[in-house]
Amino acid sequence: MLFRTAAIACALFAGFKPVVVEASQTVLNLAPSINAATTFAPVGTLDVLSESSFTALAHPEFPAYSVRIKKSNFCDKSVGAYTGYIDIEARHIFFYFFESRNDSDTDDVVFWTNGGPGCSSGVGLFMELGPCRVVNADNGTVHHKESWNSNANVFFVDQPIGVGFSYADYGEFVSTTEEAAKDIAAFVAIFFAHFSKFQGRGFHLSGESYGGRYLPVFAAEIYDQNPRLIKAGIPPINLTSVMIGNGMTDTPTLIPTWYEMQCSAASLPPVQDIKTCVAMKAIVPRCKKWMKESCQDQFDLINCNAALSFCSESIMTPYRNTGFNIYDLSKKCESGDLCYVEIEEIVKYLNRKDVQALLGVEISKYQSCSDNVGRDFSLTLDMMKGATEYVSALLDRDVRVLIYVGTYDWVCNWLGNEAWTLALEWSGQAEFTSQPLTEWKIDGKRAGQTRHAKGFTFATVDAAGHMVPYDKPKESLEMVRRWIAGQPL
Repeated sequence: MLFRTAAIACALFAGFKPVVVEASQTVLNLAPSINAATTFAPVGTLDVLSESSFTALAHPEFPAYSVRIKKSNFCDKSVGAYTGYIDIEARHIFFYFFESRNDSDTDDVVFWTNGGPGCSSGVGLFMELGPCRVVNADNGTVHHKESWNSNANVFFVDQPIGVGFSYADYGEFVSTTEEAAKDIAAFVAIFFAHFSKFQGRGFHLSGESYGGRYLPVFAAEIYDQNPRLIKAGIPPINLTSVMIGNGMTDTPTLIPTWYEMQCSAASLPPVQDIKTCVAMKAIVPRCKKWMKESCQDQFDLINCNAALSFCSESIMTPYRNTGFNIYDLSKKCESGDLCYVEIEEIVKYLNRKDVQALLGVEISKYQSCSDNVGRDFSLTLDMMKGATEYVSALLDRDVRVLIYVGTYDWVCNWLGNEAWTLALEWSGQAEFTSQPLTEWKIDGKRAGQTRHAKGFTFATVDAAGHMVPYDKPKESLEMVRRWIAGQPL
C-alpha cells in the first residue's frame, strides 16, 4: 500500500503537493522491560520467550544492533505469534512474526514489507495476507484462512524508521533504500543466528508497491553480507527468492503507462474522456525523453525532480479527477487518499490502548503512512534511482524473482511492470523475452497470465487491484505456495 497525500504514485513526488508534516509521536517507554542482560549466546528456540517482557538478543558482529522480542498471543492463536523491536542505537524498528500453521519446524521463512515509502506493514498484516483481518476496530480481529502463514513463517516489518510503530529517540531517520537495507540485513542475521531452528531454511523477501524498490536492494545487502557471516561463524542466510507485488521498480518506465491505463482498454474500458486523453498523449513522449535524459542517462537531481513533478502531475491529476481509485480501476475511491475504509478501521484498532499493551509498542499514536518518511525519501529522489540492476544481479546469482501484478491496479500497473521485465538485461533475457504470456490456473480456472525463464517470473492476477492478497486471497496464496515450493505457476 502507498501513502496519504495527493503527491503520490508509487512514492511521494517532491514538488507535486506540499507535504503535511505530522506531529511528533509520543514515546511511551524509552526503557522497555528486558529480561536481565542482553543475550549474546544463541537462544535456540522461541519457546523460551516471555509474554510479559522482551528478551534482548545481540551478536558481537553487529555491535550497533540488537533485537527485542516477546510472545504476543493474538491474531492467530493456533500458532506462535511474536512482536518486537530492532534496536539500532537510538532507532527502533517494530516487527511482527508468525509461525507457520503447517509446520514451523520445516517451512520456509517469508519477510513482508508494505511500500510508501512510509507505509506500515500493519496494513499488509491486517488487511491483506496476515493470519487475521480487522473489519471493525471495536470487534477486534477475525480469522483469515488464506493467510500466507498457511505454509510459511512470516515477518511483517514496519520499516524504515518512523513507519507504523517504529520510532527514533532523537529524530534520526534514513532517506534512501540503501541505508534502510543495512538495518534489515543486520536484523535478519541476528534473528537467524539466535533461533537455530530456522537456519538454512529458504528465505523469501516479499512486499508490494514501493517494495519494488526496497526488496531488490534488501536482497542484495543480505546476499553480500553472507561472506561476513561465514567469517564470523554465523550460518549464512539461504536467500532463495524475492516476490514483488505491483511494484515500483522502474519509475520512468511506469509513469507513461498511467496514460495507457486510463485511456485504453489495457485492462478495462477507458475511464477518461477523449479530449483529456488526446491532450495527455502529446505529453507522454516529452516525459519519456525528459526522464531518460535527467534521471537515467545521467542523474541530475534538479532536472530529474522537475521531470518527475511535471510528468506525474500531468498524467495523475486527470485520473484523480475522475474519482476512480488509483489502486483499482474498477472502483471509485471510498475514503481519504488511500481509498479504503478498511484502513481506517486498522488505524483505529492499532490505536486501542489494550492492543498496544498486548503488542508491547512504545509510541502512543499509530498511522498507516508517514508523510515525514515520504518527504525524506522524496528529497533524495530515491524512487527515481530504480532497482532493475539489483534484480538482474540477483538473477545471475541464482536468486529467483517473482513479479506479480493485479490487472486492475492503475498506479503500479501491469503494463509498466511487464515493460521493465522485458527490457531487463541479464543472462536469461533472450529466453525470457521469447516466451509468450500463457495462462496460469487454479482448479482449472484461469487466474492470470505468466511468463518465466531461469528463475525469473512475471505474472498477472486477473481482476485484482494494487493489493493482490486483499482482492484475490485464494489466488495469491496458491501463487505463493507454488513459488515457495519451486513449482511453475
